[in-house]
Amino acid sequence: MARTAVLGFPRIGADRELKVALEDHWAGRRTSDELQTTAREIRAANLRTAVNAGIDVLPVGDFALYDHVLDTAEMVSLIAERHGGAGAVGLPAHFLACRGADGVAPLEMTKWFDTNYHYLVPELTAEESFSLRAEKWVAHLAEAREEGFSAVTRPVVLGPLSLLLLCKGVPEPLTLLSDLAEVYGELLKALAAAGAREIQVDEPCLVLDRTDAELDGLVDAIDTLCASAPIEVCLATYFEGLDGKVLRRIERLPLAELHVDLVRAPDQLAAVLEALPAGARLSAGVIDGRNVWAADLDLALDRLDRIVERIGTDRLTIAPSCSLLHVPYSVAREDGIPREIHEWLAFGHEKLDELSLLARAVGADDGDRDELLVDARRRTAARRVSRLTNDEAVRARVAELRPYDYTRSRPIEQRLAAQHERLGLPELPTTTIGSFPQTPEIRAARRRRRADELDAESYDAFLREQIELVVREQEALGLDVLAHGEPERNDMVEYFGEQLDGFVFSAWGWVQSYGSRCVKPPMLFGDVSRPGPMTVRWWQAAQALTERPMKGMLTGPITILQWSFVRDDQPRRETCTQIALAIQDELRDLEAAGAAIIQVDEAALREGLPLRGSDQDDYVRWAIDCFRLTVAPAEPETQIHTHMCYSEFGEMIEHIARLDADVISIEASRSGMDLLDVFREFDYPGEIGPGIYDIHSPRVPSTDELDRLLELAEQRIGRERLWVNPDCGLKTRAWPETRAALANLVEVAHRRRLVQPEVQA
Repeated sequence: MARTAVLGFPRIGADRELKVALEDHWAGRRTSDELQTTAREIRAANLRTAVNAGIDVLPVGDFALYDHVLDTAEMVSLIAERHGGAGAVGLPAHFLACRGADGVAPLEMTKWFDTNYHYLVPELTAEESFSLRAEKWVAHLAEAREEGFSAVTRPVVLGPLSLLLLCKGVPEPLTLLSDLAEVYGELLKALAAAGAREIQVDEPCLVLDRTDAELDGLVDAIDTLCASAPIEVCLATYFEGLDGKVLRRIERLPLAELHVDLVRAPDQLAAVLEALPAGARLSAGVIDGRNVWAADLDLALDRLDRIVERIGTDRLTIAPSCSLLHVPYSVAREDGIPREIHEWLAFGHEKLDELSLLARAVGADDGDRDELLVDARRRTAARRVSRLTNDEAVRARVAELRPYDYTRSRPIEQRLAAQHERLGLPELPTTTIGSFPQTPEIRAARRRRRADELDAESYDAFLREQIELVVREQEALGLDVLAHGEPERNDMVEYFGEQLDGFVFSAWGWVQSYGSRCVKPPMLFGDVSRPGPMTVRWWQAAQALTERPMKGMLTGPITILQWSFVRDDQPRRETCTQIALAIQDELRDLEAAGAAIIQVDEAALREGLPLRGSDQDDYVRWAIDCFRLTVAPAEPETQIHTHMCYSEFGEMIEHIARLDADVISIEASRSGMDLLDVFREFDYPGEIGPGIYDIHSPRVPSTDELDRLLELAEQRIGRERLWVNPDCGLKTRAWPETRAALANLVEVAHRRRLVQPEVQA
């Protein structure tokens, strides 16, 4: 009989218990033991839910207090010297790497493949040595048994190849692979001694374009692991398919199981079956671990039937496509979603039920299968024909688009000249990315408004007070271009989705972005349009308070797409074009109201890049086109900004230039401005604001540190095109650190204006 498995669970807790516990611990309100107790309760609840759903194989060791990549690095004693080095132990050292401290920078953070999860980037040195620290994995294995779970408990660990490829610091990290594989072999011995029968080794980097040398190194590493201990090795890949080069190596490996993503890459199935090692199980990822829509179980069963026909049910494991880290816990408690749409949804717990149902159906005869699937088929059919998903006016507007609708009226050189004349900004203009601290008072007022404890008039008055506070703070700091602070916005995507047709929202649909940072993505179920203005009145309220230019703040179509749970019944390009037209309507209204600067944030542009090079050009073309469509109507003297965070631009800098934004701001502080090296070789036509203040850490950067980063930026870009700003919005920070850091930022910009540029060469 086929078995069911889960590759990983959400780890924030159904009520965001981990977020609360972490932030209490960092604030000194909760001890380390109390934090660990909360973490254990979350792990036990995850396992209990899976057991109750009938899941056969349960993951352990996938849980992390902050980030699983960091945990894996610490497992092999890969710890930066500034964070204590290989001898560092305990939570203070752990969180030092995550968050930094005065005078100590944290690890760089970047996106986990093409998801909105952020991982911490381990740092290698050429002389790196590894040693095993397996306590977490052994403890979590023992803990599951102490809790009474009798199902197969399978430790999960990020594999040695992917760990090295996700690191930074050395040009050829795979020279360290052999030594690292030996330490992983020691891990398998420790887990076997602790009673583990199998281990899940995640190698997501295998779905990227890999060299022969990298793949040969993987073969040697997996051979080392498989020979190290009497424990089954289950190799897990996800987010894309495996190409022929990878599969030719995999068929020679002594694996017990291979997991593949048949949601993202169903076309790989035939080749995977041909290359499956003799006697190995195939773990078929047929339930989408990254989206919230109920599965088409007939489509999933079609794939499973093909597998069973080839290798039988005994060698089949039915699984989600990837870890359930990327989806919320349960839709059952969502009572505010329209009933028709509610039936189309499956969060984490419901996906477990889908797995169990598939396991029963895959071996059933036609009659029993029909009986098992009657409800699922009804929901799938209802969604296909629902009028809620189709707006003929929206589709007609998209169909009428022509090439000139994607182009601004004048080239960037002429626009910048007109903007400089209109704005009259000084050299090295200072600004922020947009949001300011979401204080407890703001969050409390928002909760009271949603609970109808605060009427609309009182809530509006409160928001205007908050906007005035932010404007006065910025004026006192001496910033040149202001933002209204966004107190009315809970999230940069959710805020817009709440005011656009085609979206629906959950009350409990939280997912982890990084550490204690959680987001609640909108669910985009239908055609998108804008019923009315969304931001104009707040911009007008802010601009009326000051003579300095006030940015209009919009979230771009690509980011809204990427940071939503997107409908899977039409091409993403079509959906993104609809969003672009809706945001274009808002941009027109802001400009008509007098906004001289409008920022259209595309934080997720790079994140959406397909993992395979062969698929990237098509995405980049339509994604850039959607941004251009959004901003094309802006007059030449209206300055268009965009913000992109955690993006490595080298491979797509020409495409970023095609955005045709007047000013781009990017994250660069944690990389020490290394991300700007591409601008030495590429003559970017617009102006650039590399973030010099890392807002993802509570530490306040000194003026010396900011001055050094600004000097590095000036060497790469040139002062005449340089803006000075933080690397992202400030909503997660507190006012004392925000005020101090921005004061240092402004001081550095003012100081450098007095220095002749040629002195800095």
